[in-house]
Amino acid sequence: MKKRGDGFGETKPTSRGIFECRGNFRLELGKIRGGMGPLHMKTIFVVLVATSLFTQLHAQSSAPAPARTNAPSRRDAAALVSPEVHPDRTVAFRLRAPDARGVKVSGDWPGGATEMKRDTNGVWSTTLGPLEPDIYGYSFTVDNLSMVDPANPWVKPMRAARTSVVEVPGDPPRIWEFQPVPHGTVHEHTYFSKSLKSRRSVHVYTPPGYEKDSRKLPVLYLFHGAGDNDATWTATGRAHFIADNLHAQQKIKPMVIVMTDGHALSGNPTRVSTNMIARNVEAFAEDLLKDVMPLIESTYRVKANRDNRAIIGLSMGGGQSLSIGLKHRELFAWVGGMSSFLPNGEQTVAEAFVDSKNNLKLLWIACGKEDFLIDNARQLSAALAAKNIPHEFKETAGNHSWPVWRRYLGEFMPLLFR
Repeated sequence: MKKRGDGFGETKPTSRGIFECRGNFRLELGKIRGGMGPLHMKTIFVVLVATSLFTQLHAQSSAPAPARTNAPSRRDAAALVSPEVHPDRTVAFRLRAPDARGVKVSGDWPGGATEMKRDTNGVWSTTLGPLEPDIYGYSFTVDNLSMVDPANPWVKPMRAARTSVVEVPGDPPRIWEFQPVPHGTVHEHTYFSKSLKSRRSVHVYTPPGYEKDSRKLPVLYLFHGAGDNDATWTATGRAHFIADNLHAQQKIKPMVIVMTDGHALSGNPTRVSTNMIARNVEAFAEDLLKDVMPLIESTYRVKANRDNRAIIGLSMGGGQSLSIGLKHRELFAWVGGMSSFLPNGEQTVAEAFVDSKNNLKLLWIACGKEDFLIDNARQLSAALAAKNIPHEFKETAGNHSWPVWRRYLGEFMPLLFR
């Protein structure tokens, strides 16, 4: 007889009635040799039974698994690649939704939403472009439900995450792309706002070489739009890469950039009223002036005077930067706004410039001609002109989107601290 075990090898009888196996044991009718001393026949029988069971169980576990006849699980399905950026700058989008009746993809690129087509495996897809080199936010609409791309881990930081992100690289690289130049550092601070009685966060960029230098630097306060947060200007806006590349080209002076959380009031981030925005600006100003600025000036080597402070934001943040900057010209000498949401520009100007006296070094306003806030920007410029307030107003191509605002930041920063 032959039995296969694990580690012991074969077990077989000899002509002398002795069971042997490869190892240290020899079983005889009257005793076991192997350093254990003599045992009774009853003990020998128990050992033999146990050895037999062990070898049978091992043989069963070593047998090949039966062929699987059921359908592959979702985890075993081939992973989708979405988005897929091709060398010709076309971009393929894919979504597995076998039960969906219709799927669309829409993003920051021109043209609106695009219908996707379904294949026999329940995968919806479409290819767009070629797109201009840039970073685009996008989302899927599945049977009227908006959602992020589940195959794409790059999601724009927001209060309610609903936007995926894709980058179409340029050749040569654009100003917001990572390039082989010296790079600065992005710091994240969590602090308790005494003004708002809540825990908040702020991102701070320091330029290349900051840690090895002792000079004090000017500071730019940079604000995001409604629904975003203090991480969005770096994660999606690429403010730090823009600063790195401009610094390497010697187009800007080294500066610290402070990116705050513009939502000072809690509430539904997808429902914004004019009253809520007005109250949010007031609360945000309190936090900025009484909590954020003291934190920055006590933590970083910055020049704490108006000539070395700049302030700008986009959309909601543009309304904040203009409202605060124009009202507090004793604190900020460089003020700007991109696609700014400022419901009553005439009132803002009248309150800020009671005597029509302007001591700003720069007042800079920009908005895209396809932006739904272009009329607000024009009204603000007209109100400033009526008061003879010097300012720069740029009307450019583009809508209310990040591809426009990255370029604006790249234009605004070289104008500062001259």
